[in-house]
Order: sequence, then structure tokens, then C-alpha cells
Amino acid sequence: MTGFYRNGCCDTGPQDQGSHTVCVILTDEFLAMSRYLGNDLTTPRPEFGFPGLKAGDRWCLCASRFLQAAQEFAAPKVVLASTHKRALDVIPLELLKRHAETGTP
Repeated sequence: MTGFYRNGCCDTGPQDQGSHTVCVILTDEFLAMSRYLGNDLTTPRPEFGFPGLKAGDRWCLCASRFLQAAQEFAAPKVVLASTHKRALDVIPLELLKRHAETGTP
């Protein structure tokens, strides 16, 4: 289950220091970058109820990690309708729009 509160939404609040507000569709390229940077999202962690992620999965990403991925040309597609408006505190709207998913799942 994605989201800081593990409710399936990119909701945020005072406890969410990482601003898990950007709804993305994961790509192999982004997952490889994340693993390289020390956050392996692909390996299952059953002790935390985490099945591991793969390309095509939707995930609530930290706004700063999305910005970093965009700067490294590894940003995943963004689902604008599911991205929280607080993402705009970190990411310019135009950048989110450039990476917006345009097709249907």
C-alpha cells in the first residue's frame, strides 16, 4: 500500500517529513537509480509487509526524490490527478506537467 499513511493516496501531514506527495508510475530506470542511491524499492521486505515494486506500479514518491530524478533524467511518469498539491512546495508545476502520464493504465 502506497502513501506515507499507507492508505493508497499521496496524502501528507506534519509527520511526513519527506513529502510523499508525487504519484508516479515507476520505471525500470527510476528503480535502478533509487537502488543505486540506497533505496531499493524492488526487493520484497516481508517483515514490513512490503512486496517489492516493479515498473508500471504506482507509488507515492517523495517530492525531493522526484526532483532529483528529473535532474538525473530518470524521472518516472507523474499521475497529476493523484499528486498532492503540496508537491508544488518543492517541484514547479511545469516540471510535473512535463512528466505527466498521458495514457490510460
